[in-house]
Amino acid sequence: MIKINSDFRPSILVSGLINYETTLKIDRFPLEYYPVTYPFWGVNSTISGVGFNVAKALKTLGAETRLLSLTGADIVSGLVDAEMKKCGLGSEFIVRSLEKTPQSVILFDQSGKRQIHVDLKDIQAAVYPAEIFLKAAVNADILVLCNINFSRPLLSAAGEIGKTVACDVHAVSSADDDYNSDFMRCSDILFLSDENIGSDVQGFMKRLYRLYSNEIIVAGMGSNGALLYVKKDGAFRHFEAVHTRPVVNTIGAGDALFSAFIYFYAQTRDPYLSMEYASAFASWKVGANGGAEGFLTENDLAALCAGRFETRT
Repeated sequence: MIKINSDFRPSILVSGLINYETTLKIDRFPLEYYPVTYPFWGVNSTISGVGFNVAKALKTLGAETRLLSLTGADIVSGLVDAEMKKCGLGSEFIVRSLEKTPQSVILFDQSGKRQIHVDLKDIQAAVYPAEIFLKAAVNADILVLCNINFSRPLLSAAGEIGKTVACDVHAVSSADDDYNSDFMRCSDILFLSDENIGSDVQGFMKRLYRLYSNEIIVAGMGSNGALLYVKKDGAFRHFEAVHTRPVVNTIGAGDALFSAFIYFYAQTRDPYLSMEYASAFASWKVGANGGAEGFLTENDLAALCAGRFETRT
């Protein structure tokens, strides 16, 4: 079983995107032209987005979770409220200031390849109210500030109140990426994907550390597992990918890995144990279809991994 203080439930704030996601299962890439197809049970629409995915995963695991986001005053925002209620997430920190709620369309095939089309509407020009953020952040153990523009001003505010900040910058290709440099600089815990950084993942992570001196850096490597760097140990450790059930859709795998790591790190402050359980959590998640589907509770994950890992001392 997971060796943690079961009486302690971390309080985690998440600031990030909510969108209306439609997935379409196709036979293969590249996609051939057809005037019409009938992919029975191949089209699925849900509430998703990185912020929602992370918040739902954390809530499912057992964290006290506050989700801060922006939506539109449209029909989709009603669906967001209903889904938030269903997941046990409150809507008091959701601000309806956009013209339209963002949407995405994702194509995926049986091999796990996917193509994501995200329409952010007017969200990149919108601002999240600082006073609401400060109210929500007061009792949070960790602040997860996703790399969406409205989270950017919150980075400095988080530093001023002395909170641990975690960011996932996803598929960056440069250590000094213009869009993501603020998020990388302000992160105590930094996650990224190896998708656009070539074969020398460790070298790229060393460049990140030299620039930003993050406490923890994790590169998700898909079927090749993940690479973890811990500043206090000055060491890298590779984690093999875990196989818990057949893969259905890899959309949201990185969000799941990030979420579970944050949850268990808040519980244990053990980055190695947290990575072990995050790997298993993400493996189970990709057996479901949709970015916000396939999450396990802490107890279910403990049962899945019973006897596999031990707490480091």
